[in-house]
Amino acid sequence: MVVMSSPSLPSVSFERTQSVAVLGGGPGGYEAALAAAQLGAEVTLVERAGVGGSAVITDVVPSKSLIATADAAVAISEASDLGVQLFAKTDSGKPLKPEVAINLAAVNKRLLSLARQQSDDMRAQLVEAGVRILSGHGRIDGTHAVVVSTGPGGTDFDRIEADTLVVSVGASPRELDSAKPDGERILTWTQLYDMKALPAHLIVVGSGVTGAEFASAYMNLGAKVTLISSRDQVLPGEDRDAATVLEKVFTRGGMTVLSKSRAERVERVGDGVVVTLSDGRTVEGSHCLMAVGSVPNTAGIGLEEAGVQLTDSGHIRVNRVARTSVPNIYAAGDCTTFVPLASVASMQGRTAIFHALGDTVIPLERRRITANIFTAPEIATVGRQEKDVESGAINGYVYKLPLAANARAKMMGIKDGFVKLIAREGSGTVIGGVIVGPRASELIYPIAIAVERRMTVDQVSRVFAVYPSLSGSITDATRAMHLVNRDDDFFG
Repeated sequence: MVVMSSPSLPSVSFERTQSVAVLGGGPGGYEAALAAAQLGAEVTLVERAGVGGSAVITDVVPSKSLIATADAAVAISEASDLGVQLFAKTDSGKPLKPEVAINLAAVNKRLLSLARQQSDDMRAQLVEAGVRILSGHGRIDGTHAVVVSTGPGGTDFDRIEADTLVVSVGASPRELDSAKPDGERILTWTQLYDMKALPAHLIVVGSGVTGAEFASAYMNLGAKVTLISSRDQVLPGEDRDAATVLEKVFTRGGMTVLSKSRAERVERVGDGVVVTLSDGRTVEGSHCLMAVGSVPNTAGIGLEEAGVQLTDSGHIRVNRVARTSVPNIYAAGDCTTFVPLASVASMQGRTAIFHALGDTVIPLERRRITANIFTAPEIATVGRQEKDVESGAINGYVYKLPLAANARAKMMGIKDGFVKLIAREGSGTVIGGVIVGPRASELIYPIAIAVERRMTVDQVSRVFAVYPSLSGSITDATRAMHLVNRDDDFFG
């Protein structure tokens, strides 16, 4: 979800009016333009798809709206576990148990409408703040100008001179020559919303965040799903305990998870697809989602000519204040070498403007970043992780408390999930955490505050939690970790 700030903050006066040009209107570009306008600069934003960029129009907003629909379907289907039963009656009065039906065409129409509404709201807020918005393809011309093709076929051009440039052009789904998307049967995540009905059998290639989220959503919507992972676990690189819980939920829900299985090629055959694995096995389905990463949209927009350093993958090298190798050019979002999250892009955009215009700047730190994976259950993380302790990178304690022990979880019928905290040895300072469970994205916030403010487990344990509540497990975990500091044999 993209955070929108109020444009009513007092402006800062400069000896002369500063000018800012922002290339790309995603979360990073949007926040950069808004912050610059709030600080009194003359701001021009260039965006080809619409304010909010792909994050709002084809990625974060529509995908999380789809997941919300899947969550609703699960809540209805599992209501009987709580004693809530739904029945229809025949003419004779005999009860019939109805099935949950998904109208995918209506679902997709709604979520794309929501995405467009969000984009329109963000555009209106920029206009109210005084930002000039140009629709078209932009490229950097030197170090102080952006050239925009605004006419049909790129025939009309507009040139914007600016003291500061911010590049926030995002990224696009990675495509493989051996599995070319056709928009009908072989799909990227931006093409899923054209489907009119649930796929009979969706094959998802790639078990990273995007693959796992869509596999979870379509399984819960009622589709048959096969998830192909080239690694030994779903969500490689994430907390292993969290991945184990998710795989258990996937398997219990009927999903087929093929671990250590690399997709060699994907072919459309008739009204279906065939995925050939590197060991010769084949998987047949009705549709295939390719979730094999993304590539930055940095090619051909004048970055290298301006002297901006890029990685071999095309990502823009930035420092902790989002500055590139060229002093007056900044970059934010998925096109950079920083963490590819909408929330991070937004913070990068604001940080870039604060630094460029002389406002107070707090450099970005990875340890402060909170992330969430919107599977069911959700997986939220912040700060250091257990693998950092296991590798010896830090001296810390790890404590995990299953949600099944939580009274509120029992009331809600929650069977899966946990709270895991990481604290520094000796001081007991909270330096990280993982939450697996419903609305983990909300529950992680108090842990994020503890990490940000360098609170100890004892300080967190003294905060009153409502009883019963899921957040009470955070208090319970910190109280247990107080014992750790007094007894090194606590973990057995």
